[in-house]
Amino acid sequence: MHALIIALGYMGFFAPTALGAVGSSIGCTLAGQTALGAMIDLESGYGKYLGLVALPSSQTIYGIVVTFQLNHPITQVNAPGYAAIGLLTGITFMLCGMRQGRYCASAIRVWKNKPDVLSYTFAPAAIVEGFAVFTFVFGLLAASHIPIPKG
Repeated sequence: MHALIIALGYMGFFAPTALGAVGSSIGCTLAGQTALGAMIDLESGYGKYLGLVALPSSQTIYGIVVTFQLNHPITQVNAPGYAAIGLLTGITFMLCGMRQGRYCASAIRVWKNKPDVLSYTFAPAAIVEGFAVFTFVFGLLAASHIPIPKG
């Protein structure tokens, strides 16, 4: 049982980065594929889609920072906290990255046909980003309350 608890702690330690990266890569891929499709119909201005394509990558950055906050020796006492905080923040980052990428893909499709709506396309993406930021801040606060072994 001791080894299982420690293993869950290590999973929780790395989960924010790993799962955030999965969500970011899926989200950026979805938006990137849509941007490539939009480029077929355009003669120039391809770079304008890069901001929406890259937006889901922030989930990985949040995951890395939470992982650094959890960077203390894992013991049987703190492993459950690592598992809970790490896995829950990681799952949230993953889902936010995936959903944000899906939204960005839709925004690129609209933007291609109606270039004048550019300023309106970022607000819904920022709302999804906000949920990741709330989780990020809460994860950092919660991680600061995990007991750190002395010595």
